[in-house]
Amino acid sequence: MTTTLAAPTPDMFEPVACYQCGSRDATPFCMAEEDLTGKPGRFRFVRCDACELAYQNPRLKLEHIRAYYDDEYIAHRKRTDWGVLTPLYEWAMSKHDRDKLAICRRYVNLGPDSRVLDVGCGAGTFLARVGQETGAGVTGVDFKDLSQLPWMDRVDFRLGLFYEQDFAREHFDLITMWHFLEHDYDPLRSLRRARELLAPGGRLVVEVPRLDSVTFRLYGDRWPGLQAPQHTALYSKKSLLDMMSRSGLRVIEHLPYGAFPPYFYLFAGAAFKLLKGRGLDLTRIIHVYFLGQALLAPVLLFERRLNLAMQTVICEAP
Repeated sequence: MTTTLAAPTPDMFEPVACYQCGSRDATPFCMAEEDLTGKPGRFRFVRCDACELAYQNPRLKLEHIRAYYDDEYIAHRKRTDWGVLTPLYEWAMSKHDRDKLAICRRYVNLGPDSRVLDVGCGAGTFLARVGQETGAGVTGVDFKDLSQLPWMDRVDFRLGLFYEQDFAREHFDLITMWHFLEHDYDPLRSLRRARELLAPGGRLVVEVPRLDSVTFRLYGDRWPGLQAPQHTALYSKKSLLDMMSRSGLRVIEHLPYGAFPPYFYLFAGAAFKLLKGRGLDLTRIIHVYFLGQALLAPVLLFERRLNLAMQTVICEAP
């Protein structure tokens, strides 16, 4: 896959302390590339000597990271024409949103009087489904503006950084962060802001890739969960629970899975190993993707027991 983006230069980076404990003492962990689209650059992750959080250091400055969130980025892809496989693709995308909503409904009752916020809402399809199925008022925040999409006219969309948005305290019955926290430049600040915004009895649902997972052990520096430079932190179960505790949230439950399909990590990790940073063009191999998914279907039935790739925490404000 070709790209016109130039490799980042040293002046585009900044050093950063541990997002979790603030320590600057860290040990090199791994180097990573932008394997999904093949954009240039190598990015370093370290592990904090004090709390063991793995994070990117140095990281791209905020004004330079935006170039990595173009229309090729997976959460922002809007293509709908996949030939004869279009119905299967649409079913898969719809299932992802259905699975998100199913997790949420286990912990909060949603109806027309409910208010839902999705942080890092991307293309907004999850919020559109929530609004359609429950009648809840839905709000999304993202620093990329995709509000021109047809279903986004039903979403109260806010452009910018989450913790800079002007929301009333104790306003939302449900706040979701689907693969947002690993991108965040100030995760503790975001989580503390989410705690302030939760209404009494409200719930926060956070899903992230799981560092201590089968797919990381399989793929190492080609693990899709690295997704450098967009992913600023890598969360094991321990570090994710520690982050929630430090933010003042109470964890109701930790799930060793999420709504995001772990098969994508199995497939993409193998492809990244073969391609070695040249980028994965899904438009050319979408049929191979779905064929592999069908062949692995018996294994994927046990995904919730296998710790393949994802983890989710459900939290409340004390």
